[in-house]
Amino acid sequence: SRHAKRLAQRARGPTVTTDEVKKLEGYFRRVFANNAISVRARPRKNDSAEVFIGEEFVGVVYRDDEDQELSYNFSMAILDIDLNPAA
Repeated sequence: SRHAKRLAQRARGPTVTTDEVKKLEGYFRRVFANNAISVRARPRKNDSAEVFIGEEFVGVVYRDDEDQELSYNFSMAILDIDLNPAA
């Protein structure tokens, strides 16, 4: 039934829609002035999307709609080996 499907979707958590992926991509491109940024749906998760620059994965953006206030949280891990040594 439709009711059971809605309950199952709620149990899985917030869902990032195709429209949101497009809006997030536009936002990242504007804010970072970089048209090489792309936001892509995650293959097995629907509560977040992956952020790439070209083909390099740079982070994950999570959808948060707790307390009826929709926001997105961007998480980017930076490995020590990726940092340039100080000159």
